[in-house]
This record gives sequence, C-alpha cells and structure tokens, in this order.
Amino acid sequence: MITANDLQELAKTHGTPLFIIDHDELRSNYAIFKDNLPRVQAYYAVKANPDPVIVKTLFEAGASFDVSSIAEFNIVYDNIKHLSEQDQHQWIWDNIIYANPIKAEETLRELDKYQLLMTFDNREEVFKIRDHAPNARVVLRLRVSNAGAMVELSSKFGASHDEALDLIFEAVNAGLTVAGLSFHVGSQTTNFENYMQAINMAALIFKEVKERGYDKMDLLDIGGGFPAPYDESVKPFSELTKRINTELNRLIPEDIKIIAEPGRFLVATTATAVSKIIGKAVRHGKLCYYIDDGVYHTFSGVIFDHCQYHFDAFKVGPTQICTVFGPTCDGLDVISMTEELPEDLQRGDLLSSKNIGAYSGATSTYFNGFPPAKVIQVNR
Repeated sequence: MITANDLQELAKTHGTPLFIIDHDELRSNYAIFKDNLPRVQAYYAVKANPDPVIVKTLFEAGASFDVSSIAEFNIVYDNIKHLSEQDQHQWIWDNIIYANPIKAEETLRELDKYQLLMTFDNREEVFKIRDHAPNARVVLRLRVSNAGAMVELSSKFGASHDEALDLIFEAVNAGLTVAGLSFHVGSQTTNFENYMQAINMAALIFKEVKERGYDKMDLLDIGGGFPAPYDESVKPFSELTKRINTELNRLIPEDIKIIAEPGRFLVATTATAVSKIIGKAVRHGKLCYYIDDGVYHTFSGVIFDHCQYHFDAFKVGPTQICTVFGPTCDGLDVISMTEELPEDLQRGDLLSSKNIGAYSGATSTYFNGFPPAKVIQVNR
C-alpha cells in the first residue's frame, strides 16, 4: 500500500504532477474479480487505461483483453510478439476480443488473419466484415438497459431483441461464424438490475437461435460496467457478483464460455495523482487554488467520464469549501467547485487525488503547452 509519506517522497524525487500506479493493487483487483466470478474470464478493457505496463502486469496475471482500436491491439500484441506465429495466432484466438461494434475497413483487413473475435450490431457491419475480415468470429452486441450508469452507451451501440435473430442469420448467411452474444450495461453501473435483465435477454436469444437450427453459438460476453468503489454509495462488488452468478448458473448452460470486459473496476483504485499548488486567490468571496494538473490532463475524467475526483491535503488545519482550477488559460479547466480543503495552503504545497486510474491519463493532452503528468510505476 502506498502511504502519504511515499507520495510526498515520490513528488520530491520526480517533481509534479505525478500519476502513480500501484501494481500490487492492480493484481489484487484482478484476483478479486476472478474469485467473485469463477465462471467468467476477464478481458481487460484496454481503453480504461492503455498504459503498456498495466497491460503487461495483467497479461502476466493471466488476463485476456478487450481492444477497440488497432493501437490497443498492438499494445497487447507486444506481450506475445516473441512467440511463434502459430502460438501468436492461438493466443489471440483465445484471449482478445475486438469489442468496438463499428470498425474501419483497414482494421478489419489487418486483423483478418487472426480469426479474431469481434462484435457487430447492424447489417452494414455484417457486409463490411464479410468483405474485409471473412475469417472473423462475430459476436452480436445487444442493446440493453443502461439506467443508472455513469456513462450511457445504449444510444450508440447495440441491436434490439427484435433485431437480434435477423442479424444473427444475416451474418450466418453471409458466411460468417456467429460465436455468441455480448452486451454492455453502461460504465460504472450502480443499477444491478441492468445485468439481470441483460442475462435474461441473452438466455432467451440463445434459446431462440438454437430452435431456429443454428448451434454454433457458445460464448456470452457480459461486458463491463462493474463499478469502482469511488465512495460509500457504491454497493459492494460481492453483492453484484452474487446476483450475476445466480443468473448465469440458472440460465446459461455450462458449455457456453462466459467472458467480461472489466476496465474501470480493475484500474480505478490503482492510481493516485499528486499535484502542486501553483496559485491561490479569492474570487467572488471564494477561496481558489490553482494546481499544476487539470482537466486536459489527469483530471480529464471530469469532462469525458462524468467523474468527480476529490483531493486530500498533506497539511491539516481549518477547512473551507474551495474551487480547484487546473493550470491552463481555459475557463473550462475547473476540477472541482466544492472541494473542502485547508484554508491556509500555500504555493508549493501538495495535494493528492486517489482512485483516478480509469479514464484519466487515457485522455490526457498537451493543450496550452502543458504536458501530461509523469507516470510512476510502483510495486512492479
């Protein structure tokens, strides 16, 4: 476990801003996921944090991977490029799903040789895959409820129950192998009923497809959305998985392989940001701190992920509600307007923000000339 003293020492050694990744926490989260969902193989959603060292740690721990671009595929591929071509193909066959339902033709042509698992959710994608990646094994992504999710995905992706059978047989008639079904209940889902409804829908579609004479579907991808414990309002992971396991065991036959795409759950708690106060002012009667990190960098999740991060100070003293701004000249660069912090912090004092490992550094930029935080790997 990384202590407050450790954070301060790292800042003293490396300067700020820092993005500190704890690989012991990463391995622990992966083990918790596996222990709580024994039938489910975890395919880490690389988009949550594509740091190659994170991918390597999870690869060594036995994870599989969900990729959504050729760049993410190549990050994973770096871990197996030393293998023979035959072993590479076998590993990719078993351990990667290309889970972006809409793919560029160039990507399909590049991946065709691997007979990769990939998702689809519409007729146009069937024809595109047929023409450019006919060796792929395809998985129909279903549109399911995203109610209660922090990031809603169902308006952009997924086929309805009414469309499912026609799309599956459209793909079969196009000469493709339909390997199974997938769904995603939305990112950081706190409404556990979404999973229950989605599993029930998938079980019914499996039954309907088999009754229509197609018996090659042997995979169910239950997606991501597993919530990270950002605060006490998030129900325990064990409570969710107990319900998922009950429905899987009740509805999904043992001969169907079950996979999932955890991203946030695996990496959110693994990282801590450390920043430095570079300015202090009172605006409209309210204390404001300016730090050397912001929403264009580590705190990009405020904009892109609908996530609110909080700060801890290393000093103690009387507190008040403050605004925390990032370093750029953009008025959008507001990290928090309701942060309770000591009122006597000074320039050069440090702040930390925990549980910031997901969808943060993944979307950092160099806007306004400010570079992203330096990444520090610990417990490797």
